[in-house]
Amino acid sequence: MSTALTLVAATTGTSTGDDWWHRLFSFEDYGELLGLVHNSLVAGAVLGLVGGLVGVFVMQRDLAFAVHGISELSFAGAAAALLFSVDVVLGSVLGSVLAAVVIGLLGTRARDRNSIIGVLMPFGLGLGVLCLSLYPGRAANKFGLLTGQIVAVDDTRLGLLVAISAVVVAGLLVIWRPLTFASVDPDVAAARGVPTRALSFAFMLLLGLAVALAVQVVGALLVLSLLITPAAAATRISASPVWVPVLSVVFAVGSAVGGILLALGGNVPISPYVTTISFAIYVVCRLVGNRRTRRGWSRRTVTAA
Repeated sequence: MSTALTLVAATTGTSTGDDWWHRLFSFEDYGELLGLVHNSLVAGAVLGLVGGLVGVFVMQRDLAFAVHGISELSFAGAAAALLFSVDVVLGSVLGSVLAAVVIGLLGTRARDRNSIIGVLMPFGLGLGVLCLSLYPGRAANKFGLLTGQIVAVDDTRLGLLVAISAVVVAGLLVIWRPLTFASVDPDVAAARGVPTRALSFAFMLLLGLAVALAVQVVGALLVLSLLITPAAAATRISASPVWVPVLSVVFAVGSAVGGILLALGGNVPISPYVTTISFAIYVVCRLVGNRRTRRGWSRRTVTAA
């Protein structure tokens, strides 16, 4: 321990290890603080529902890179809204939808889509950084757009988030069956008359809205933790078309709400908690899936013998 750290510890009367721990987990007056984030908990649960459902198709259609690309434009839109004193959620949604439209119209093939996303990502990130550098307000607002934060979600903003989430969920329910068919086997679906191109564009719009919502919780840099990891974890322990979406939603809601509850007692952004819970769920599911696979191979070996 350096001299400076020793002096700090001696002055405060606590060790640096204890100070580090209290910055992560400090539950003093937790009950009073919990009452202040009721709307945030509801918003986290709603966003977990959206992220879990959308993530199933993101995995099926191999759009993880697209999620990251859309999040950069969502960040740019939110930063521009912050600079010009416009609602941040609205700016984030506009940026995401713009990116989704561009990718949906121009990226019909995987190679073209990845090239477009590779162009959009640095542009969106650079534009967002420019807007934040010009923003004269609090640094916490700037940092929160990238890594998430617990904010006082008022009734108006909560209503907007719930309304957008309802649009996404309703849209997914309408196109769920043909979209599943087009995602699993696009060639056969097209041969049977399924409008695969229209479905792809519609899903990109819904994905853009979902990304904009997720950015409000975990920030633009770690949005994959709500839109990718829960669905990836669900597919490790089940292949059922019913249970995969259910488990994905449960994992996403647990990560979002659990992250908010833990971050409420800490002094760091919300994203480390959400991403850690999400990653821990994935690791457990992967271990369980690997164990089931080994058991399956053992039973086949015994049967063959």
